[in-house]
Amino acid sequence: GPPGPGAHCPGAPPSTPAQAPAGGADLSAHLWARYQDMRRLVHDLLPPEVCSLLNPAAIYANNKISLRDVEVYGFDYYTLAQYADALHHEIFSAARDILIEHYKYPEGIRKYDYNPSFAIRGLHYDIQKSLLMKIDAFHYVQLGTAYRGLQPVPDEEVIELYGGTQHIPLYQMSGFYGKGPSIKQFMDIFSLLEMALLSCVVDYFLGHSLEFDQAHLYKDVTDAIRDVHVKALMYQWIEQDMRTAWWPMGNSCSSSPTVLSASSSMWSLSRQTSPASSLTGAKPFRKLDEKGSLQWDRITRLEKGKIYGQGNLFDFLRLTEWRGPRVLYFGDHLYSDLADLMLRHGWRTGAIIPELEREIPLTGLLERMQTYQDTESRQVLAAWMKERQELRCITKALFNVQFGSIFRTFHNPTYFSRRLVRFSGLYMASLSCLLNYRVDFTYPRRTPLQHEAPLWMDQLCTGCMKTPFLGDMAHIR
Repeated sequence: GPPGPGAHCPGAPPSTPAQAPAGGADLSAHLWARYQDMRRLVHDLLPPEVCSLLNPAAIYANNKISLRDVEVYGFDYYTLAQYADALHHEIFSAARDILIEHYKYPEGIRKYDYNPSFAIRGLHYDIQKSLLMKIDAFHYVQLGTAYRGLQPVPDEEVIELYGGTQHIPLYQMSGFYGKGPSIKQFMDIFSLLEMALLSCVVDYFLGHSLEFDQAHLYKDVTDAIRDVHVKALMYQWIEQDMRTAWWPMGNSCSSSPTVLSASSSMWSLSRQTSPASSLTGAKPFRKLDEKGSLQWDRITRLEKGKIYGQGNLFDFLRLTEWRGPRVLYFGDHLYSDLADLMLRHGWRTGAIIPELEREIPLTGLLERMQTYQDTESRQVLAAWMKERQELRCITKALFNVQFGSIFRTFHNPTYFSRRLVRFSGLYMASLSCLLNYRVDFTYPRRTPLQHEAPLWMDQLCTGCMKTPFLGDMAHIR
């Protein structure tokens, strides 16, 4: 078989630095030869076993977790059963109509339909500027990914709006739980609807030169989305057609000793899909009877297979005595589902990231070489940079035309990606990924830090040390 990651090819000569010409046309030709070799490597020589390393069905670990130690598996309700596309369209349309009929917004916004490919998770919205944008882990706006309404905002205007820089100060950004004073971050799957509706309404007002208060518009759209839940419209649709409203995630944890589902959904919906209780409130737990009526008796223990209403996390921990790594809890919202449980209570956490199924097959590699500074070399480098920028745009469009990948800007991790690492011990595309692993599996493999293995990525991606000019490049890493 082929050598594994990090292995040298049998019989291959040791990598030695290529001798570069002194300068001028010879150096230019040398650089172009390097470029063509690297291009051929990427397009023609990338071994097929590399593709198998990028597996959308895998589980990825940010923290060491042994499933052998897990006694309780917990789930946010919507990680067990997610909205189907048809339901997203229904929710969008209902919230749009609520804006028109109850909030007296212009009838013209009824022309907008839900576009599921417009936004991605993890975007930030500057309420006062009506600006939806992608921000990296270091608080910089990725240029080319700022939109007002449905139209892109020129890079120059974005920089001017923030005082001559792409950087967003911490005090303006989302706070510790994602709730900043002027900038909102959209973190869960459901927020895709909110971003789409918000952008459509802003687009209508701007397109018709209507004056509006940005803060009022933002709150009205948020309230309209909330009203779809409060008025129970969504639950009525689901109960009418369970098969087309949900994508069931399957019974992935049938071998676990205890399973908890936490939900803020209506009792009738929870009963049809999974026993559930809400942990987000402040009231004590109350048992529900078969008709969904709250009982009056005091709760001194939680019984398996029963459904409880109201409730709160602190009473839950007191009644169950579940602490630390005994519990592995899954959710899709990094702040409201996972952060508190991990930081305050020591639970293991797993993030469900459906976007992995699409993004992993598209993930690629990019090397930059900028070591030569003479005039002709700079001309070669300028041509490389032009092509790189073109490839960046193509790569971005593969993920999402407007905003690109949810995990990366062109080279940095996104703000969403950084919080994913901070608040989740594991992440995966679906709970069904658990079926691919033994119940005593331990995560993760040791992952090199940046300073520990500068050549690790090259060895991993080529299967052996045969990257052109690898030895020559070692000193610039």
